[in-house]
Amino acid sequence: MNLAKPRIDVGLFTNNLEAMLAFYQNEVGLPFDHVLPLGGGRQQHRHDLLGSVLKINASRDPIAERPPAGYRELLIAREGLLGLKRLTDPDGNLVTLVPPGTFGITRIGVKLGVRDTSAHRRFYAVALGLPDVPEAGGDSFLCGDSVILVENNPNAPSDASMEGTGFRYITVQVLKTDEEHEGILARGGKEGLAPQTLGTVARISFVRDPDGNWIEISQRASLTGTLD
Repeated sequence: MNLAKPRIDVGLFTNNLEAMLAFYQNEVGLPFDHVLPLGGGRQQHRHDLLGSVLKINASRDPIAERPPAGYRELLIAREGLLGLKRLTDPDGNLVTLVPPGTFGITRIGVKLGVRDTSAHRRFYAVALGLPDVPEAGGDSFLCGDSVILVENNPNAPSDASMEGTGFRYITVQVLKTDEEHEGILARGGKEGLAPQTLGTVARISFVRDPDGNWIEISQRASLTGTLD
């Protein structure tokens, strides 16, 4: 993929906004950036995540509870640590601070539980065209300088929902959403949402991995200068 930003963003949904904001801002230490209205009573509270964005999405109406998606853990590199520091946010999502270089992570990583690692290797290496993490080996992939760690998990979903609380999607910022979306489908990816334009902000689409996990393909005007 032709990336407009050399790292992924991470999206989660919550019914527990104030406690979640306090956790990520105070305990994890992420700087708040701004609130992005999403329409329909939803707002996205965006935080800087070492150059990535953590998107904490909340709604005026309660978000329905659904089984978790395959995104199981957010890993964040933190200078000065001698080992892993495992945290749990107020919604029960796992967040682990790691010494830089752990699992090949220099900024952030996302741990993904899957039912079939071979199928996901084909998806991430072929459909998305991501290289392996040299330091980690096995089923770990680099998207810019972000790491996607794929692990076998027999309890992983077979048709992950975008709805529900918890980590629900990752975002890849690209130069041309339509070109990348079409290419991913041609190489075996599944469509989640056809490309569409969100005002003057971004042109986005969604694709899905073999377990149905959602990946946003985003052409953001602030990064690319155009939505054409």
